[in-house]
Amino acid sequence: MVLDFSIVFLALSSIAEEFGVTLRAVTWVVISTSLVTSAIMLPLGRVSDITGRKKFHIAGMFFFVAGAALAFTAQSLEALIVARVVMAIGASMGQAVVFAIIVGTFPENERGKALGMITTMVAIGAAAGPIIAGPIIQAFEWRTVFLVTMIPTTVGIVAAFVVLDDSRIGSVIEQVRAKYDWLGAIFSAGALTLIILTISNPFAFDWISFQIIGGFTVSIALFAALVWWELRVESPMINLHFFENSTFAWSTTTRLLAFLGGSAMFFLMPVFVQSFMGYDQRSAGLIMFVGALGMGLSSQLSGRYSDTYGFRVFTIVGISLNLVMNLLMAFFVADTPLWLVMPVLFVNGAATGMWMAPNMSATLSTVGRGDYGSMSAFLNLVRNVGSVIGQALATAIIAGVMLSRGAEVGLSELADHANPAVIDAFISGWRLTFWVLSGFVALALFAAIKTRPYKYETND
Repeated sequence: MVLDFSIVFLALSSIAEEFGVTLRAVTWVVISTSLVTSAIMLPLGRVSDITGRKKFHIAGMFFFVAGAALAFTAQSLEALIVARVVMAIGASMGQAVVFAIIVGTFPENERGKALGMITTMVAIGAAAGPIIAGPIIQAFEWRTVFLVTMIPTTVGIVAAFVVLDDSRIGSVIEQVRAKYDWLGAIFSAGALTLIILTISNPFAFDWISFQIIGGFTVSIALFAALVWWELRVESPMINLHFFENSTFAWSTTTRLLAFLGGSAMFFLMPVFVQSFMGYDQRSAGLIMFVGALGMGLSSQLSGRYSDTYGFRVFTIVGISLNLVMNLLMAFFVADTPLWLVMPVLFVNGAATGMWMAPNMSATLSTVGRGDYGSMSAFLNLVRNVGSVIGQALATAIIAGVMLSRGAEVGLSELADHANPAVIDAFISGWRLTFWVLSGFVALALFAAIKTRPYKYETND
């Protein structure tokens, strides 16, 4: 599912060309996925706690495969977007329950090891996308990329039927009778959809327009209504009283700020490598691979060793390194040598992998197994929201700097411009972006330092 998201980015140009639509229109193939995933993931996490995780996970994979088949046969952009929505429903179900299944299988003293495995798989999926998609699109066509995700997921469905056992993956059968919080789900989906639409601004409204101001106002009102309702309902979608636990509150804050400050690198670096360093898509994918390699290696080690030495040293050191790498990337220019760029990408990826699993372990240490499904969804939602905000903020800063200098050019068009003023404006926006994002990473470091160990105690 991570592989799918990274593959589709590279296919957008080919999709736009076949259907005869603009790049702005074709970005809805990606936007629709982000909106659906963020809107329904948290409500679905609660569903998995109630219905049982095995059947929920398998159902999610069925949705994903069905959506991929629809995407493979789509004859219009509208049909493709519908297919992506179906795939997003399946992906949301998978993300909502994956942490719960893996962590529920391991004893508490191996929680970090389990989360390290998940983080490694995320790194592999993210790295494999550009490497696989480029040759496939060049040799065949964009539709083939959906077979790349559909076939292994079908194998996964068969494996899940054989391997998964609800009694071993932490499902809490007693919760089947629990009532579902429909109103909380509606408030959550509405608030998250609206805030992501407003921040990403796909319709290019003016930032002081009625639509943008209204979007922020209504989304804040919906979030307030969600908090008010969740604190009063008998069986809430997510128990907000978890935030009364300082470990939960600070570890969640760390996660949100770290992804907000660090995610734009994955969005901006491919543009930099291709538009300024002159590498093609395939070479850019290989260059970006070193960051995912660092993440995969370090997440295995940090996950395992955090079970022995605790999460604090790994989160603090990892986020500290992210901060240093962000500051170094702020000084990248067109002729920055590759031998300097690649080590920075590797260390940045390794630093991210160093803190991700221990941070998740800290959060999950504050809840019982019966809430692992909703917490799995919550952790993925925090990551998605932080990433979306970080990418939107980075785009807004760069576009604002370029506009102020009279060099308004879309990021996708940078490679075609040799005008020094345009290049200069982008580099200035790039530098300001990484300075601003470094501020958020510094705040994440403060939150990591404030996060203290906690031992969950059952009522048995």
